[in-house]
Amino acid sequence: MRAKLRYDSRAKDYVRDSTLTKAVAIGLIGGLVGTIIMDLFGVGLILAMGAPASISFAIIGDATAGFFSMLGIALAGGTPLGAVVHYLIGPVFGAIFGVAVSRIDAIRVDSLKKGVGLGILYVEVMSLPLLGAAAIILKMTASMTAQWFGISFVMHLVYGIALGLIICYGLGSTTSRPLHYRAEQDD
Repeated sequence: MRAKLRYDSRAKDYVRDSTLTKAVAIGLIGGLVGTIIMDLFGVGLILAMGAPASISFAIIGDATAGFFSMLGIALAGGTPLGAVVHYLIGPVFGAIFGVAVSRIDAIRVDSLKKGVGLGILYVEVMSLPLLGAAAIILKMTASMTAQWFGISFVMHLVYGIALGLIICYGLGSTTSRPLHYRAEQDD
């Protein structure tokens, strides 16, 4: 009679690497799609408020230029820089989220509700330092800061929903443990 291994560790590194690669790829896609959807929603919201459609990109670009000027690096701020920075941050945040939910047992996405909830929570928390830095660097008044945080909260809510949905559907089978594994661990 042949002995059968309960767990075959020979394939672990390959499986981990392919799962990690998939988590990064799905996270990048989720972050990019989330950023696009957030921007489309945000443009409508900003136009409805009577502000120029590119104002959020201009704020991001000016804050980025202000940050780099503190380091002695001169950059032209405004909408072009803001758009580039925004479209770099969105996919990177998505990739980090994808890796986190595929690697950390406590936050593995095993339901749509959990994936969307974690996506929203993640982006709202991760965006706070960046939003705060922009308000400080640009010396926003209290009312401007409140408006900046309020609009950003709603826009990032949309991003978090999109990111959570894409992560759930893209990583659904790789982020949750097989049922037999959970049952054997509980014994």
